[in-house]
Amino acid sequence: MSNREIGTSHTLSLRVADLKAKMRSARITEHEMKTFQKVAAIMGGSEGSLRLHADDLIAASFVVEALDDHAST
Repeated sequence: MSNREIGTSHTLSLRVADLKAKMRSARITEHEMKTFQKVAAIMGGSEGSLRLHADDLIAASFVVEALDDHAST
């Protein structure tokens, strides 16, 4: 691995850690989740579901993880 790759990896790790911290501190209500699901269904059109980008799925996984952590406490 070159120094450039190591530096990029470290920078990416810092960004991911920052994103995780922000998502864990987010407070999402049940009403907000239902609203998101309704909007996603409408935007999905005839397919019946929203086409999400990988970044959206990654962010959503942090939200679910944070909700699971909150529920277990």
